[in-house]
Amino acid sequence: MTTTSFQSINWEDVELETVNPNMQRRIVTGERMTVARIYLRDGFLVPLHSHENEQITQVISGRMRFAFGDDRADVLELGPGDVVVIPSNLPHEALAIGDVEEMDMWTPRRDDWLDGTDDYLRE
Repeated sequence: MTTTSFQSINWEDVELETVNPNMQRRIVTGERMTVARIYLRDGFLVPLHSHENEQITQVISGRMRFAFGDDRADVLELGPGDVVVIPSNLPHEALAIGDVEEMDMWTPRRDDWLDGTDDYLRE
């Protein structure tokens, strides 16, 4: 018989990290994927960036306006229950419209978020 190692976690038991005055998050990670519950204050702009990770974002409350591409030409606004799939290496930024709670999932996992080298969010 084979046993599989697994984790059972409640979000409330995960440390709430303050990344900057307008962003807090809770992070759960596995070997190949990262999931984060993120809280953004109204007007916070996640600056234009890209990463090798495929990303799925679901808005839980509030609204987010995403702009895609180096020229930010493609714009998408999401509200509660909306989900966007962002391909690897696609430049994107996101604006919080109202206070926002959202969930992000990435593969491969976000090592820059785990080791604190996500400077584009901390400045």
